[in-house]
Amino acid sequence: MENYNESQQNENQPIESSNEDEKSINIQRILIFLGFTFLITYAYEFLVVHPILKAETPNQVLATLSMGAAMFIPALCALLTRLMTGEGLKNSYMWPRFKGNMKYYLAIWFGIPALVLLGAVLFFIVFPDKFDPNMTAQMKILKDAMAALPQNQQVPMEQLKLIILIQSIVGVLLAPVINFLPCFGEEWGWRGYLLPKMEKVMPLIPMLLVNGVIWGLWHLPLTMIGHNYGTGYFGEPFTGILAMCVFCIVFGIIFSYVTVRTKSCIPAILGHGSLNGLAALGVLFSKDTTANTVFLGPTPVGVIGGAGFIVCAILIVAFWNKSKVTMSES
Repeated sequence: MENYNESQQNENQPIESSNEDEKSINIQRILIFLGFTFLITYAYEFLVVHPILKAETPNQVLATLSMGAAMFIPALCALLTRLMTGEGLKNSYMWPRFKGNMKYYLAIWFGIPALVLLGAVLFFIVFPDKFDPNMTAQMKILKDAMAALPQNQQVPMEQLKLIILIQSIVGVLLAPVINFLPCFGEEWGWRGYLLPKMEKVMPLIPMLLVNGVIWGLWHLPLTMIGHNYGTGYFGEPFTGILAMCVFCIVFGIIFSYVTVRTKSCIPAILGHGSLNGLAALGVLFSKDTTANTVFLGPTPVGVIGGAGFIVCAILIVAFWNKSKVTMSES
């Protein structure tokens, strides 16, 4: 009996050793990826983007392009890490897998706009005095912008309002496509590279929390300058950074789940593109654009504006934790 136990222990040792080696390799790759991503992102945004946004008269086109360029950094760092560690493009999760997965593609494509709209409606139900069907605040911004154009290029306000409404409706269908490339830049890094590595070294719920906090802190330079929550709110910028981490956990759970279910980061890219394109929908109809309700809504990064996403994320975690599905499963 003693000889049998010794033999069994010797047989188990290589398996345990192999698992520990794989875990160690994944941790090393995670740290390399995060080191590259945060170093390059923070350097770029503090040294390049911040000066553009802080200019006395910021160039809006240049500001938009510079912030959009930052979205490609996670994917570039994932590629750099893959090449540097010799992993290559093995298990890159960058190709669509439609067979048996169309329900996830459709759910993310149309579900994100539905939850954005739901959150905005809930916000205005709670705060009816903040609802403005005439979009007065938005029209004033556009009117001021139009004043700088030649007379023959100006558009009547009523026509402009109609254009905005049509664009919002069309955005439901086209936002995932229009925003595909920059969102690929983020999602191939976060969901296509970091997520599969993290699930091999951490239990599900801690993994989702840590993954979301990492994503939230990656937004820190832009949150500090007011990109996500504006300026002038209580506890600025720390409460904004904390709130961004919370909602990155929420959105990250949803995007991670569809990635795991389809073994592809493409659905996450589509969902991210839809979210970015439609997140400001509620702001169009809001009288209050100050910091008073910034953590409530009407955008999805407010507690009420994001209520649908929060409930969805909780339900996903409960189901996911029960099903135990992982990226490595076929």
